[in-house]
Amino acid sequence: MLDSAKRDNTLPPRPGVGYKPQHFAAIMDNPGAVGWLEIHAENYMGDGGRPLAQLRHLSDRFPISVHGVGLSIGGEGPLDPDHLARLRHLITWLNPASFSEHLAWSTHDSAFLNDLLPLPYTNATLARVADHIDQVQEAVSRQMLLENPSSYLAFAESTWSETDFLAELSRRTGCGLLLDVNNVFVSATNLGYAPQGYIDAYPLDKVGEIHLGGHDEDIDDHGAQLLIDSHGREVVDPVWALLDHTLDRCGPKPVLVEWDTDVPDWPVLEAEAGRAATALERVVP
Repeated sequence: MLDSAKRDNTLPPRPGVGYKPQHFAAIMDNPGAVGWLEIHAENYMGDGGRPLAQLRHLSDRFPISVHGVGLSIGGEGPLDPDHLARLRHLITWLNPASFSEHLAWSTHDSAFLNDLLPLPYTNATLARVADHIDQVQEAVSRQMLLENPSSYLAFAESTWSETDFLAELSRRTGCGLLLDVNNVFVSATNLGYAPQGYIDAYPLDKVGEIHLGGHDEDIDDHGAQLLIDSHGREVVDPVWALLDHTLDRCGPKPVLVEWDTDVPDWPVLEAEAGRAATALERVVP
């Protein structure tokens, strides 16, 4: 379990955005409502060049959150020691305000799958994921936040609810949680439960970040609505409403707007951050 002295996530309770290099000049010139930035760890594991130079300039002005997408925390095999070493090097160099990863798996044997796949919530899974979290937190010498997945199916063998599973992982390892309310909305729609009920059952006292993003709509083979977590468009009104419900229950938190595909011009993304700022301003601390 993580030593309490290493629990150092210090992002401000303001809007953030996922950083894209094409926005560098605009962000440095006029960040608007944006108070912090997120980067994907795997994009900054090289030895130098423009990406790291720009990141150093950004880190002089903004708190940075490092979000990993390649550790495969839920994978059945051991964590990749080379990937973990590169991650440790990046975090040591950058000293970010926050570090997070997904409750998902993306590797099998020696193959890497370009997706974040869900897990059955069983005692065996719980023990394996907790062990992996302990290894990561020990390697990077800081607390990790763990993000809830977007789900498209449920596992018959699951014996834990997702909210209880996440709460128990936090209790065992000392990790914090990253609550993605778009993922909640996507999963609730696909699996047929109330997203507000999920939030009400969630261990909100463990949340270090909240994420928002856009999703796409499709129809499954049975004619039912299917939502896809795409991060390729604006946040829809029901997800903003779910954010309001969440903030009413937990108070102000750092809120990130993710937009990773079909990335818009800076004013569009900054306007989404402005809407997050409005949501935060109405919350009583």
